[in-house]
Amino acid sequence: MTNKLHKSYPILSLFLLILITGCSKPSSNEVLDFSQMSEEEQRNMAASLAHKFIIVDGHVDLPYRMRVKGFMITKEVEDVSVETSGNFDYPKSKKGGLDAPFMSIYVPSDYQKSGGAKAFADSLIDMVSRIPIAFPEKFAMAASPNEIQENFDKRLLSLPMGMENGAPIEDDLNNVKYFFDRGIRYITLTHSKDNQICDSSYDTTYTWNGVSPFGEEVIKEMNKWGIMVDISHVTDSAAFDALRITKAPVIASHSSCRKFTPEWERNMPDTLIKALAANQGVIHINFGSNFLSKKTQDARQKMIEDLTNYRVENNLSVDDSVYLTYAKQYAIDHDVYEDIETVADHIDHVVNLVGVEHVGFGSDYDGVGDSLPKGLKDVSTYPNLIHELLKRGYTPEDIEKICYKNTFRVWKKVRKVANELQYNRTKGK
Repeated sequence: MTNKLHKSYPILSLFLLILITGCSKPSSNEVLDFSQMSEEEQRNMAASLAHKFIIVDGHVDLPYRMRVKGFMITKEVEDVSVETSGNFDYPKSKKGGLDAPFMSIYVPSDYQKSGGAKAFADSLIDMVSRIPIAFPEKFAMAASPNEIQENFDKRLLSLPMGMENGAPIEDDLNNVKYFFDRGIRYITLTHSKDNQICDSSYDTTYTWNGVSPFGEEVIKEMNKWGIMVDISHVTDSAAFDALRITKAPVIASHSSCRKFTPEWERNMPDTLIKALAANQGVIHINFGSNFLSKKTQDARQKMIEDLTNYRVENNLSVDDSVYLTYAKQYAIDHDVYEDIETVADHIDHVVNLVGVEHVGFGSDYDGVGDSLPKGLKDVSTYPNLIHELLKRGYTPEDIEKICYKNTFRVWKKVRKVANELQYNRTKGK
């Protein structure tokens, strides 16, 4: 699949059925088409592909969830090998075919003022690093595509790491290599506030009108050591600056398309998606309902206002069981969740705009709260999205690219550029 979506694939569907079910070739008078298969056959096909291909997710917020739950204080290690109420855990991952969720080393913007950003990032990295030690038969760290492939072959769930917010670099460029050595393989340049590197799409101050002079040096250091530059959360001007500065492809680890959420700078406009593609980068689509449509944004904003009024009028805390029950029913009654089809619409839009080589998954599981779309409530549900893509005519080759090959391509190119820059420096070029 290139830039236009397919509509009918009888030959492809025949190939898929043989490949996945192992059935014999049908007689000449039989016609097989994905749309003509039973719902069970379609879903079996989607599940088979989900487990056949490596699935990389650009952004999963398990580390911060563990920290908030008192991981460092109450337990030596939280048993993420058992099913939990969160969006991510080992059983759900195995059911859904997730193989390499990028663990988000999320550092709240408060640490930019109070200090301690580097120490906080280190504490989350320590937590993630302990998981494979506690459960070596289930998890393994991964700092490269090759390591993910090796872990996949061993049926281990890989835990690559990306740092959400460049604040832990503080004002020392040496910290870029420090975090590379600690296993960080992408850095989201900022988060909800402007920092020392660049401006945030959630802020209104436009401190640097893009990337700061120090941030320019940070990006160059990231290129040098092989850390992917992540332009999620940044302003348009900062994203275009990053694309101008970088010598390697960049990613958006968990962003969606602004076409569906006009004027919301957190999502990427078409001009930026095109520039990202020209840079050979990848946008990883965020699954949160607020990222998916203006209609849902408005509905969820009204929900916040209505629930706040209800809580105040009834003198209830946010943790009160009466309030929680009411809030849960309100969300259901007012349909404040998007559908899985809208996630596929965002993927379609990127594909039609710049090609299937520039899109991936960046769910933001455990990071977007109770806003996930119907059909994609946790990591066990990736086959549902693959099923939706198959219904729209995506080929297995297309789906393999979206699942991991696009991300691997960028990651390998980033490492190649780093090797070249280091070689040139040693040769005095």
